[in-house]
Amino acid sequence: MFKVASYVIGKKLQGQQRYPLVLMLEPLFRCNLTCEGCGKIQYPDHILKKRITPAQALAAAEECGAPMVSIAGGEPLLHPEITEIVDGLIKQGRYIYLCTNALLLARKIDSFKPHKQLTLSVHMDGLEQEHDHAVARNGTFKIAREAIAKAVNLGFRVATNTTLFNSADPRRVRLFFDEMMALGVDDLMLSPGYAYPKAPSQEIFLSRERTILLFKKIFSRGKKSWKLNLSPNFVAFLQGKRDYDCTPWGTPTYNVFGWQKPCYLLSDGYVRTFKELLEATEWEKYGRQSGEPRCRNCMVHCGFEPSSVRDTFTVGGVFRHFSAERHNYDFNGEDPDSPMPTLPAQEHAHQESEKACACAGSDAR
Repeated sequence: MFKVASYVIGKKLQGQQRYPLVLMLEPLFRCNLTCEGCGKIQYPDHILKKRITPAQALAAAEECGAPMVSIAGGEPLLHPEITEIVDGLIKQGRYIYLCTNALLLARKIDSFKPHKQLTLSVHMDGLEQEHDHAVARNGTFKIAREAIAKAVNLGFRVATNTTLFNSADPRRVRLFFDEMMALGVDDLMLSPGYAYPKAPSQEIFLSRERTILLFKKIFSRGKKSWKLNLSPNFVAFLQGKRDYDCTPWGTPTYNVFGWQKPCYLLSDGYVRTFKELLEATEWEKYGRQSGEPRCRNCMVHCGFEPSSVRDTFTVGGVFRHFSAERHNYDFNGEDPDSPMPTLPAQEHAHQESEKACACAGSDAR
């Protein structure tokens, strides 16, 4: 928190308007799961065989300058040089979230050493029934749970990364948070899913209205004991208490193709340098306020957490931050245990996703 705060304050003092907070580093797209909401595994085999080198990864981090790096993919533990990438980023002074589905974690954990700058971020999409369904393989929840327990016992910082879809049950989401806290997890990160045009199942994604209803229900019976790796203003945003547009340059993406325009979730071409990404991207064409159809329902963490952080470092944002911290778990008029609406909201989300697909074009994920 101190690292990020000093970094943001420094950028503000320099008068810099666009700066990254988290580098989304994808060293490869290949994975050992076929999750129904993923837009990465649909690439052809010759792309899935590509990977970036440690030298390329470290150069991208230096060029970008973000204090944090989220190593995603794909499954990063499939990269034969992932240890060198992690160690190099730590030496640069960056804080790393190494994302993994944990199928290989117990076997490969001895390749890493516990460090205050390293967090193992395990993909967990809910309790056993929900998680195994989301990743399309039975038994993955138990494997991941055992890997988390082993990592915690070895002294690693461990977070979970949860994506919620149309079928999410607020009551079971709360039970999942309780179970992860009991397991010793340091942080809970969560986000509504984004309608990747390449994802094999489009009907699973949330509309904006349904996202707000879902998170209202989750947090109407929230617990202070939950350790959320989310800013209070972002949690308020998910409940419809704040209205932000996204900050796509806050989480720039570097992968096997180069720097991805404009953000982690949309692919409108690639450039060779981070400077070119900042200067050549027509940022005004993106975000919900722009009218871009692909952005209409997006409320994801990587787009709006940077917006909430930027807001926190304004005069009014400081007050909004502390207000949200006090009131995010207040009862907000939604019965937290009443069932979510079914077909009408799901059909709406499906229609919006289809519109997004039509507008996305062949280059979008």
